[in-house]
Amino acid sequence: MVKKSEEIEEFLKDMLKQTENNMIEIQRNILAQQFDCAPSQISYVLTTRFKDNKGYIVESRRGGGGSIKIYELKMKSDKQIDELISRSIGESVTKFKAYDILNHLFSKKIITERESQIIKRTISDRALSLIPSENKNPVRAKILKESLLAVVKYNNGS
Repeated sequence: MVKKSEEIEEFLKDMLKQTENNMIEIQRNILAQQFDCAPSQISYVLTTRFKDNKGYIVESRRGGGGSIKIYELKMKSDKQIDELISRSIGESVTKFKAYDILNHLFSKKIITERESQIIKRTISDRALSLIPSENKNPVRAKILKESLLAVVKYNNGS
């Protein structure tokens, strides 16, 4: 039996596939009625399945039924790549979030398994062992951003 969360996720992903501009706009309350669930379940799906480190940008507006825009970044331009990398990583990133980003990029065939493994090693706690604990995540973020930008741009022939 498929969970309602998975049904909602698949429904939204199918909607995104059918658009030309990789963006959909939905009303939280209308979608909740359609799936016979609470609006909070829609919010749960959006926050857990449509994260920026998985290639999505979600903009939410309060009031009026909760208008939500979901953008899927397709990685077709350097600008989109830069935006996703900067937005996903920020100024500081934990090892686990960094690995999640790398796994997603590998699953989308944006980077190879070899590239993913090399970057994971360069941002591991072992590689950053000489850096004080409070500085590890900001340093990890900088290394991850620069590594991804170099790999993705090289793979795109830039």
